[in-house]
Amino acid sequence: MTTPRNSAASPAGPASPAAPAGPARSAGPARPGRLVRILRAASAVLASFLAFLAVAIVLGAYVPAIPKAGIIGPVLGGQYPFHMALFALVAAGFAALARRAGLVRWGRVVIVVSSLCTVGALVIGGIQFQAAREAGVDVSLGQVFTELGYPAVKPDATETFASPEGEPLQVDAYLPAKDPGRRTPAVVLAHAGGFHTFDKSDLRGTGHWLADHGVAVFAVDYRLAGPDRPTWDKAPQDLLSAMSWVQRNADAYGVDTARISLGGMSAGGTLAMNTAYRLHNGTIKALDGATPAPPASVIGFYPGTDVAQMWEEDVAGTREAAEMYTGGTPQQYPDRYREVSPTSDVRPGLPRTLLVVGDRDRSARPETVTALGDALREQGVDVEMKQLPFADHAFDDVYGSLTSQTSRQILLDFLRADGR
Repeated sequence: MTTPRNSAASPAGPASPAAPAGPARSAGPARPGRLVRILRAASAVLASFLAFLAVAIVLGAYVPAIPKAGIIGPVLGGQYPFHMALFALVAAGFAALARRAGLVRWGRVVIVVSSLCTVGALVIGGIQFQAAREAGVDVSLGQVFTELGYPAVKPDATETFASPEGEPLQVDAYLPAKDPGRRTPAVVLAHAGGFHTFDKSDLRGTGHWLADHGVAVFAVDYRLAGPDRPTWDKAPQDLLSAMSWVQRNADAYGVDTARISLGGMSAGGTLAMNTAYRLHNGTIKALDGATPAPPASVIGFYPGTDVAQMWEEDVAGTREAAEMYTGGTPQQYPDRYREVSPTSDVRPGLPRTLLVVGDRDRSARPETVTALGDALREQGVDVEMKQLPFADHAFDDVYGSLTSQTSRQILLDFLRADGR
């Protein structure tokens, strides 16, 4: 039997062993396409930018001493904590996209930072929510997210209450529903604006809400100061005229004349407190018409307590405001500065006083407002002092914010207490 020949064998002899094969070359991962690279870079840049803003705002809300961040933080973080939490979550979402697209370490860092900002913002909101509940607020979370400015409401009536030097001054009346035989408490409110800007319409949110809860509100204009128009001796007279007008028209508006209060916000609070205290102390008289009766109580929301101190500290335009109002510096007109400062008129027997300030306020610092409250208490004056957490100056500008809802409830309870 013949054995078949191995076809692989070499004709010259037995088959040679095959040469070992070299290592196979790896093809490697495919390079991302241009569109993927663009999207990855865009996600990373956007996530970084949003995270940076979130850090600045949230950190500034907690530590107002930080330059720049300490200015925007209390405003945005304090008035919009839940919005800021969502903002930080959006940053974390873009960071997650960047991480999935290949920027693993950077994406992880931004996710952690953004998540911490979310938690920090929610803590602010939680603290403010607790303060609102302690103040008896029926919190509306819907308003928190939807009412980001002044509400679009109109007064029930607008009248001219005086025309000093031919300049008409008007009052917006926000009135409760009529209840025959029942008189309501009322408050005359002076608007903010550093003595030289804004008008009574800024009070429409507070006015409308108080009227819905049984308090008549009379938001008034007063003569505004200008670079060549000091009104330190005019604006207080305008508030006297407003008080006289409300007292004369109490029957028409169903107002209890024994429960008419005087108050204001920021510079309006300074003006209202100064006028009310001087009126009670007998150091101011109406130059036009009869001098009104002193108010039943006095309200100062984030007021400047000492106009000379406003000039010296010069925070957010307070020096310019003080100079326009008085016509010069404290060195030029020390008597004017002393006359228009509420701290100059602290005496025994002054009306009940409500002071409300944000604990992050740079313009009307809480320690200065608290010092005025302490000085009033030492004279036996009934003072209610409230500090709102994570709240800056003009904390009630955002109508739906937790601080705004809280401040309205505090004001309502104070005004209602006059009738108890």
